[in-house]
Amino acid sequence: METATFPGDLDALAPIRQFVEKAAKQAGLDKKAIYDLCLAVDEIATNVVTHGYEEAGLKGDLQIDAEITPETLVIHLQDSGVPYDPSSHLVPTPEDLDRPLEDRNVGGLGILLARAAVDELNYKHIDSFHVHEFVVRRKGHG
Repeated sequence: METATFPGDLDALAPIRQFVEKAAKQAGLDKKAIYDLCLAVDEIATNVVTHGYEEAGLKGDLQIDAEITPETLVIHLQDSGVPYDPSSHLVPTPEDLDRPLEDRNVGGLGILLARAAVDELNYKHIDSFHVHEFVVRRKGHG
């Protein structure tokens, strides 16, 4: 399992994306699956940095690892900021998305995109860390 640690700021997003892309290629994912996974991780990492660290006045790291099994690629994104559980945030409904922009509530679209981009998006609180788990099934493997 490969692991990397980055400072919990917006400058970390590009190297995190590179880490995820490399792992996805090693897992044999196709271009669309790689793009979708990178999008999902980027959306959640951005929320963690913005809401979990910066808005809270905190500093910390983002640790990321990749685990390739015969059936899946699992990415774990870990932080020690304010908890940011994507399952506890409201996301736009199809009805919300049909409304004009000025009538929509702000927020939630990134979480909606992240959930749709991977097979599973899980959140766990382990000790003093928050772990976001992105699961993508490897097609044609296992």
